[in-house]
Amino acid sequence: MADQVAAKIIDIARTRSLRAGDHLREEALASELGLSRSPVRRGLALLAEQGIVVKEPNRGIFLALDAHGIDIAKLPFGVDPLEDLYLRVADDCLSGEINEEFYEAELLRRFDVPRGQLLKVLSRLANEGMISRKPGQGWKINPFVHDRDAYIQSYRFRMAIEPAALMEPAFRIDKAGFAKARKIQTEMLEGDIFKLPRPMLFKHGSEFHEMLVRCSGNRFFIESMERQNQLRRFMEYKAATNRTRLIRQCQEHLEMLDLIEGGSRDHAAAFMRRHLDVVSKIKAQEEAKDEAEAAARAVPEVHF
Repeated sequence: MADQVAAKIIDIARTRSLRAGDHLREEALASELGLSRSPVRRGLALLAEQGIVVKEPNRGIFLALDAHGIDIAKLPFGVDPLEDLYLRVADDCLSGEINEEFYEAELLRRFDVPRGQLLKVLSRLANEGMISRKPGQGWKINPFVHDRDAYIQSYRFRMAIEPAALMEPAFRIDKAGFAKARKIQTEMLEGDIFKLPRPMLFKHGSEFHEMLVRCSGNRFFIESMERQNQLRRFMEYKAATNRTRLIRQCQEHLEMLDLIEGGSRDHAAAFMRRHLDVVSKIKAQEEAKDEAEAAARAVPEVHF
């Protein structure tokens, strides 16, 4: 779909920090997106309608404004329809609106979407380990989703492996990865925290931690981290709505990069452990508050 391609083009422009007047080449975009030039051309046409790019005769297509200033959340194509459905299903699973065991027919009535779209969303959730098919018919939500203790335990697991990954003998700084992470975290602090959709906020945070663990060269740490992020994604989309809290997290991410690049991996490891410990406690408080509010709403009002 043109709107999805347009959103991906914006993402590429933002990742590369392109400026107004920079050239957008169809062939290069098609190659990076793994598409033919036709859908890229339609995506660019949609961006032109929104005044984000401009086509100059005999010259090509150019950005009309700095990529960093584009607020994709305000654009009519800023959210993939399937991503929106995914988040709606995820939110209802988290809130308990969807039973722990459910059937496709129930969700088709609830969300009023084509069966093909729903199946794609359910398959994605199953691949992430959030739900699973029951023998015969129906689906089942992973108990992890509603287990606050397990969620906090996942942070304590990360407190064990992430600092250790920083101290691995084979640890090597990924210069390109560090530069990209620094740019993303800086842009988050400059306003992206309040502009980007929830999935992108989680993506930036998880990729930062995965990048550091990948520098360890330890395949077991790397596989464990990837699995943890798969399990957390479902619940973090909900938590990421508290955007103000992310400011301090981004600042600490930049501090960690400074420590590692400055040769203080031991200090960075200790800093990482404190970072995760604080976040886990904040998450525990938020989860406890949500549970208390949900319980209060469930208590019937008594009239005398």
